[in-house]
Amino acid sequence: MKIFLDTANIDDIRTAAKLGVVDGITTNPSLVAKEGVQYKDRILEIAEVIDGPLSAECVSLEISELCEEARRVASWHPNVVVKIPMGKVGLEAISTLSSEGIKINCTLIFSVNQAFLAAKAGATFVSPFIGRLNDGGADGMILIRECATIFKNYPGISTEILAASIRGPRDVTDVALAGAHVATIPPNVLAQMIEHPLTDRGIDAFLADAKSYDPV
Repeated sequence: MKIFLDTANIDDIRTAAKLGVVDGITTNPSLVAKEGVQYKDRILEIAEVIDGPLSAECVSLEISELCEEARRVASWHPNVVVKIPMGKVGLEAISTLSSEGIKINCTLIFSVNQAFLAAKAGATFVSPFIGRLNDGGADGMILIRECATIFKNYPGISTEILAASIRGPRDVTDVALAGAHVATIPPNVLAQMIEHPLTDRGIDAFLADAKSYDPV
């Protein structure tokens, strides 16, 4: 399973890139706004750090404006994947843009039917928001498992399942077990995945024992 980082903070991205485990980035205007920079400038800055898919959101609601915006955003860099929300307008835009070779991440997926339709329309990625489903009392992992089963049943579907709205390390484990192709995670969740108290205790023990002999 690939790991994407869900952030627009360039320092967090540079730090994570050094670990060699980040395959791509997902971001949006809200995340960029927190950084106090121009959207296009930050997307291009990120592209210099991570050589992988870089999801950038489109916000237009009318089909012609949405397609125009998506083409403009996609032109910023070859790695850009335009994010388009699920819906009638979204599906029409995905169908049109994918036929032009533009890569699309269909977001705000909350059902298997939505994911299946987005895949048929030509989405490169579909993004089920598991955390938001869990917040409402549903089980987001069921959605990931059912999407994975259906996509596997039909080899003609090349769309990847990008698990989003991940809240903690256990979510990453669960979506991997459920068959997601990608998990996009906040920087703090990546940090939590690295740490474990038993690892810290083991390092402390090794260091204490090392003091009992002279180094070679």
